[in-house]
Amino acid sequence: MRKRASAAQAPELPEAGRLEAIRAPLLAWYDRQRRDLPWRRTKDPYAIWLSEVMLQQTQVATVIPYWERFLARFPTVEALASAPLDDVLAAWRGLGYYSRARNLHRAAQEVVARFEGRLPSSAEQLLTLPGFGRYTAGAVASIAFGEQEPLVDGNVARVLSRLFEVEGAPGDRAREARLWELAGALVQGERPGDLNQALMEHGATVCRPESPLCLLCPVRGACMALRHGRVDELPPAKVRAEPKRLTLALAVWPHEDTLLFARRAEKGLFGGLWELPATEVEPDMPDATAATRLSEALGVAVTAKGALGTVQRQLTHRALTLRLLRVAGPQRPSRAPAFHELRWCTPAQAEGLGMSTAMQRALDAALEAGVLGG
Repeated sequence: MRKRASAAQAPELPEAGRLEAIRAPLLAWYDRQRRDLPWRRTKDPYAIWLSEVMLQQTQVATVIPYWERFLARFPTVEALASAPLDDVLAAWRGLGYYSRARNLHRAAQEVVARFEGRLPSSAEQLLTLPGFGRYTAGAVASIAFGEQEPLVDGNVARVLSRLFEVEGAPGDRAREARLWELAGALVQGERPGDLNQALMEHGATVCRPESPLCLLCPVRGACMALRHGRVDELPPAKVRAEPKRLTLALAVWPHEDTLLFARRAEKGLFGGLWELPATEVEPDMPDATAATRLSEALGVAVTAKGALGTVQRQLTHRALTLRLLRVAGPQRPSRAPAFHELRWCTPAQAEGLGMSTAMQRALDAALEAGVLGG
């Protein structure tokens, strides 16, 4: 049986000749085969940064129209920094992972305040901005500014795991450190931004998780996993935890032609977003008890006037059930202990609020149930 290297042995980096045997064909392949994506047609660091943030956890086809609309609405870092957060979150609606939008907005404000509206070119300085981790700093520094900075995302990790036969499961610290070492060695040379994009493109289109196109791979001659018949086992699949089940009761409180909306605290699920005021409940909790929970969250007494149905949403880590309760009370609140802000809005006005897709579906369901009499 062939002996495998232990993760604790800290193997040396490949020789320069082997690295170049990967770099050169990969860059040539990228020049021929790269997808024509809009952020690849610009040198604007802000536009490139925006694309990298949007592409985290989101498919390319979904991102393209959002990226174009967002840039049209906030064409510069200064425009983004000066915009109200509600406008930014509203423009982000439907993309999910809203902490990305909040960090983007905060980082833009810091770029204006600390760097005169220009993104810094070094990964070291980029890492001081909100929302910039090692990957995003490496991506912006290399792609926008030509800095020899590595990046490792899921696609790059898979490519490097197979090329260099890197052991270990996703998330293993020794494995991650080794991948960053290899990425750092490969990015040294001309066109570091293109090299990083080539690695990502290769992982997305050729070196895929399943059914990789090894016959079309420009670096198959250098792939140790292919040589040893281990392409299908590297990297090992990530073990995913079962989604947590979460039930929220939503207060659907009509007044004339408006409904009550609340903005959550910045952290946590749907942090900083607007919603029909919600509180966590047990799945089988009676409506009257759920209304008591909502009273505590809103700081005023409310009474359940009837159920308006439920909305089911599958999030990445949660199976979400939204229970819509029509409520009323003797005192209409203007502030609440559990929320940052309250507003009474018409459905048209609510379109300008930063609201998650799940909450938008709940609002649609409430309106379809005729809660405003229409």
